[in-house]
Amino acid sequence: MHARRKVAALAAAGAAPLVLSLAQAQPAAAHGSMTDPVSRVAACFQEGPEAPKSAACKALVRAGGTQPLYDWNEVNIANAAGRSKEIIPDGKLCSAGNAKYKGLDLPRSDWPASKLSAGKHTFRYRATAPHRGSFELYLTKASYDPAKPLKWSDLQARPFAKVTDPKLVNGSYEFSGTVPARSGRHLVYSIWQRSDSPEAFYTCSDVVFGRGKAKGAAAPSEKDIRDGAEKSTVEHHGHGDLGGGEGNAPEAKGGAAKPVAATSENLAETGGDGSSAYYAVGGAAALALGSGTLFVAARRRAATNR
Repeated sequence: MHARRKVAALAAAGAAPLVLSLAQAQPAAAHGSMTDPVSRVAACFQEGPEAPKSAACKALVRAGGTQPLYDWNEVNIANAAGRSKEIIPDGKLCSAGNAKYKGLDLPRSDWPASKLSAGKHTFRYRATAPHRGSFELYLTKASYDPAKPLKWSDLQARPFAKVTDPKLVNGSYEFSGTVPARSGRHLVYSIWQRSDSPEAFYTCSDVVFGRGKAKGAAAPSEKDIRDGAEKSTVEHHGHGDLGGGEGNAPEAKGGAAKPVAATSENLAETGGDGSSAYYAVGGAAALALGSGTLFVAARRRAATNR
């Protein structure tokens, strides 16, 4: 009986790493975009990728095609790890340095915009795949010129709204912030940094204060989202870029962003195409083979000792 218990204990010890590795190999999930005030990419998606109505959205399609609009919830950096200001170059904030979304960086003063007022406001961020993390919202300075490329220095140094793990209401994160006073056309920049992964998501929302006329920005409806999902390369309820797109390796200031080393905490949670999951599965297979070898050896020893 003692030998049999020993065999069982060895087998369990060998299987435990296998179970852990398989658990770590499961893909994580997080995608979304600001809908109040609506982001540029979401507003243009709502207009219709194949035939957008506004001049700015038409220019976006000319710059990068329709796919960026079908993938409206994927403006991200897989390995941001809180370094957004270090790795996203000036002039490429709205695309997060991602060539696929370069049309979002076009400097122009006719992007579809939402009305916004100083004071308390409830913000909404549609999460097609929710995940834990923090949101930071930045407003452009009074000197902001929408006809020039957006730079980090155009934003206030500190976020006017910051929240961790806000409430998810009907598929959207909701949280409040106090909007500073402004006049005319401005921009709200958001950073959604996941807490369980180095991945972060970004949006640019054009807004108009005061009596300035907003250019009819509207958020996509749930029907728009469902209908557009068929042509999206983004897993709306999973994680990653099905097409292995350009979105996860932005060009950093002074050079390419360095990938974050895989660890037991971030394995298979760093975004991209999910290749880290394959490494985890491969490691699990090796552990399984080792577990089987231990089991056979233990049985042989038990038989010898009888």
